[in-house]
Amino acid sequence: MTKSILTRLRRFWLDVHLWIGVGLFVALVPLGVSGALLVWHEPLDQLLHPGRFAVSDGPATPAVSVYLDAARQGFGDRADPAQIRLPREAGQPVTVSGRVRGGEPVPGRRPETLTAWLDPVTGKVLDIANPQAETLGVMHRLHGSLLIPGRGLGRKVVGWLGWAMTASCLTGLWLWWPRNGAVLRAMRWRRSPSTFDNLHHMVGFWILVPLLVVSLTGVYISFPQTSRALFGVAAPAEGRAAGRRPGSSPPLTQPALPVDMAAAVALDGRPGATLASVSLPTTGGEPAWRIEVNDPAQARPVTVRVSDRDATVREAGDRAGPGQPDPLSRLMRRLHDGQDMPFVWQLLVFLTGVTPVLLGVTGIVMWLRRRARRVALRG
Repeated sequence: MTKSILTRLRRFWLDVHLWIGVGLFVALVPLGVSGALLVWHEPLDQLLHPGRFAVSDGPATPAVSVYLDAARQGFGDRADPAQIRLPREAGQPVTVSGRVRGGEPVPGRRPETLTAWLDPVTGKVLDIANPQAETLGVMHRLHGSLLIPGRGLGRKVVGWLGWAMTASCLTGLWLWWPRNGAVLRAMRWRRSPSTFDNLHHMVGFWILVPLLVVSLTGVYISFPQTSRALFGVAAPAEGRAAGRRPGSSPPLTQPALPVDMAAAVALDGRPGATLASVSLPTTGGEPAWRIEVNDPAQARPVTVRVSDRDATVREAGDRAGPGQPDPLSRLMRRLHDGQDMPFVWQLLVFLTGVTPVLLGVTGIVMWLRRRARRVALRG
């Protein structure tokens, strides 16, 4: 490749890199900052709502029915309990999600819900609220769809922004790479006389790989059907056969099987197993309890489906079972948001959210200086 071609190619990729950074700065910054803060979702929730985590000392002794009855009483006529999640560790509350009564769900949106936080020791309701309407809920929607209304439109926009960030990373690496091959020398702070240039080069280089991972996993999450087809992963069976999204049907208000009996059936034959969550049967089809169990004999929690009609186990499997995310999707989401990952990776994910602000600001300054030099040369 001749020197002139390399020069023109470098100028082209520089224009692409700058226009992505400058043109999408307004969208990428809130997307990144919201994602960075959501890495610490649970600590932030405890800071904003300490009353929800004011649990009593001691083991969680009440039966699941105690939590269900307390939540049902707390919801009153506002919502019907749909899922009970047991604490993963000591000091956490029990949470019960309830589907708000009245009206049909808006197409393309999840049904409106209320959440009850309960003391795992006493079963007392600590708080009831709609998390989607709170600060962290808005932040989740901002990060997932940029608050754009419409059936999946915002999610697709976020996916394309993930592709744009990927292109920005790759073009940035091309521009960073020294033409003389002196890579170690290029890692020095004083690569340029400009502090802004040095910040952009150094921060961009060291955050490149985590930022690429977060961007590409975000693309996978935003385009689930295309991603599964590309990797040959089957879509969740539940919802595919019925032509609807899992969880779109309302829960039964009066299941035939008591919740404690359904839980006992799910735990039967699993020594040392504990409950992780209990989802109530829903209307439509053959109602069944979907119960997630922490089984010491399994690497991951398993999902057991118990028929609400006759208490028989209809299906059992790991979390990739019907209506559950496939293992690859779970891995992509964990890599993307840092949940259930080592602290080092959580910190890196946090940095991938805040460093685009620095890269954007320094990039804009570099772009303005470049324009000023061009104007000066023309004058």
